[in-house]
Amino acid sequence: MMSRRAAIGLIALGFSAFAASTLTSVAPALADASNYPNRPIRWIVGYPPGGATDILARLIGQRLSEKMGQQFIIENKPGAGNNIGTEAVAHAEPDGYTVLLVNPANYINATLYTKLNFNFLRDIAPVAAFHRTANVMTVNKQITAKNVAEFIAYVKANPDKVNMASSGNGTSVHLSGEMFMMMTGAKMQHVPYRGAALAITDMTGNQVQLIFDNMPSIIQHIRSGNLRALAVTTDKRSPLLPDVPTVAETVPGYEASALFGMGAPKKTPPEIIAKLNAAVNEVLAEPAIKAKLTDLGGEPLIGPPEAFGKMIEDETAKWEKVVKAANLKVD
Repeated sequence: MMSRRAAIGLIALGFSAFAASTLTSVAPALADASNYPNRPIRWIVGYPPGGATDILARLIGQRLSEKMGQQFIIENKPGAGNNIGTEAVAHAEPDGYTVLLVNPANYINATLYTKLNFNFLRDIAPVAAFHRTANVMTVNKQITAKNVAEFIAYVKANPDKVNMASSGNGTSVHLSGEMFMMMTGAKMQHVPYRGAALAITDMTGNQVQLIFDNMPSIIQHIRSGNLRALAVTTDKRSPLLPDVPTVAETVPGYEASALFGMGAPKKTPPEIIAKLNAAVNEVLAEPAIKAKLTDLGGEPLIGPPEAFGKMIEDETAKWEKVVKAANLKVD
């Protein structure tokens, strides 16, 4: 029979082994945080290469690679309305070596999709905001309305005759229009396309009359005179279209900008998030990057992770109201 002293000794030995194993498992994590980054970082983008979102990631990713001494590898994971890429990050190791290009689909999909294998607000930690991009309320030249008030009156005087194009169901382009209808009572028929290019082609041919398209893809058609801009969707005018008013100047409270930034798996160490945030903010402050972001339709948003987190919460709540009011859902 084991003596009391021997039993106590074994218990102490077991506790020591447990403590040692715990410290061993914690130590690498602390070392990783202090030496971060020491290998390439995967940056997941939920869209194909070549689009505005992908261009944004590559623009900032190149400078982060140079600044942090490790390559930011852009990994395109398109599909399921951006959800495939987001899920990959939500379920990745929270070690700072997988990050997400956060974009408007994340805020919209939180309500639009009824069955997701992740919860965006719960599973993705905010790292840093990049910028907000305006959509542009644009009509074809057959529409006689020259401003937002005249357009609202035109739609109400011509029920079922105005088609609103979008780059697809549930996109920010679509939801910007749904918000406009919700707030004005001007009802239009939504016509979704597989991308904005096809929609714009039909806009010039008068098959559809209106689109709330992203600034980078629509601005050349506005400047050429093929289409007419009535308003921008941000809360202040855009330096790219300084003479074009905001929707809110006619419809108080309307705001439908596209907010972009970086996220990481939820349990990523705060020290790593802080390093990423500081590096992103330094990149955003560079004059060359600021100029390029302005060309993409928005000015840099420099701030801490907590500020971006509040923006994400506000965007998600805003689009939840619109999705529910329009009775939209994807099973």
